[in-house]
Amino acid sequence: MLDIAEELDRWVEQGRDFAVATVVAVGGSAPRRPGAALAVDADGTAIGSVSGGCVEGAVYELCRQALQDGACVLERFGYSDDDAFAVGLTCGGIIDILVTPVRAGDRVRPVVAAGLRAAATGRTAALARIVTGPADLVGRALLIRDGDHDDRHEGDRHEGDRYEGGFGSHPELDRTVAAEARAFLDAGRTGTLEIGEQGSRCGAPLTVLVESSVPPPRMIVFGAIDFAAALVRVGKFLGHHVTVCDARPVFATRARFPEADEIVVAWPHEYLERTRVDARTVLCVLTHDAKFDVPLLQRALRLPVAYVGAMGSRRTHLERNARLREVGVSELELARLRSPIGLDLGARTPEETALSIAAEIVADRRGGSGVSLAGAHTPIHHDTAPAPAGRIGSVA
Repeated sequence: MLDIAEELDRWVEQGRDFAVATVVAVGGSAPRRPGAALAVDADGTAIGSVSGGCVEGAVYELCRQALQDGACVLERFGYSDDDAFAVGLTCGGIIDILVTPVRAGDRVRPVVAAGLRAAATGRTAALARIVTGPADLVGRALLIRDGDHDDRHEGDRHEGDRYEGGFGSHPELDRTVAAEARAFLDAGRTGTLEIGEQGSRCGAPLTVLVESSVPPPRMIVFGAIDFAAALVRVGKFLGHHVTVCDARPVFATRARFPEADEIVVAWPHEYLERTRVDARTVLCVLTHDAKFDVPLLQRALRLPVAYVGAMGSRRTHLERNARLREVGVSELELARLRSPIGLDLGARTPEETALSIAAEIVADRRGGSGVSLAGAHTPIHHDTAPAPAGRIGSVA
């Protein structure tokens, strides 16, 4: 749902009632990931998508029905061997979709509205909703905000936690889900978790969908060269916040990198020491100059980032690894280094090279093999099977 937060935030501001269908779980070759959403207002206006077109019509009708009866519905859509043209995913996938009415007076509306506002304004937040469990809990929502955010009402604050709303059940359930959702938020993940009704790992099970809204992941490109200019463009296309860093002011200029979000003139290792990185950050070292590479990689390979890649020939790679060992980089740390950077596409131009680097970053993030799908027996999407679905109660 947070993927269409800006539009839904406007609907809330306009006082519209709406129902939102959210992908909860996927299996097989499903086209959309958990968190993807389609919303329909009382006038029948629709925004968003849950399947890329396969089941939009059926989901639209479920949203219209939810607006009328106030019931939350969990529905499964999948491929039918008997009738490939029936409502379903003819690509062979399975998706579970939670349909939630968000109407004036609905208990869930204030929490959902706060989550939409946070996401629409670029704040870090996670929205947790109960997907399966007792009927009186299904659809209830809890909002976990970033630890630095502090503009909520005093009554919404909880000792030791930063969340608002709640499930109205056992108090430990709110605290436990908030803590679990914080881990999702720290990693920028959206997905489901299983938990007991009283907040423990035992007892009646609940399924909770956690949707994270986080700033774009960072891509830091070290080395203001032509290959870097192409990589900046690809990085922006993939949704990264891109920084270019180089110690040479004559090369690190806005004229050379107009699409970069930031341009930093500094020694790379010094900049890396003072800037913020996290588990989604990717570091691309394109300088292939030992005086820059060695101190930079010595630090980079010890940071909890998603990806570290370095450009250079195979000979450069071997020489650089030898220098890194000399300054104390361990074999385990060296094993994290993607060098020579990128997948083997036979790339020659800066644009082709940028594509090979981006492909490796995506494969590393998604667990892909990097081999051609044609003739391979690997899955197209690396997903887990969804849980059983059915009609599950009301959130009115």
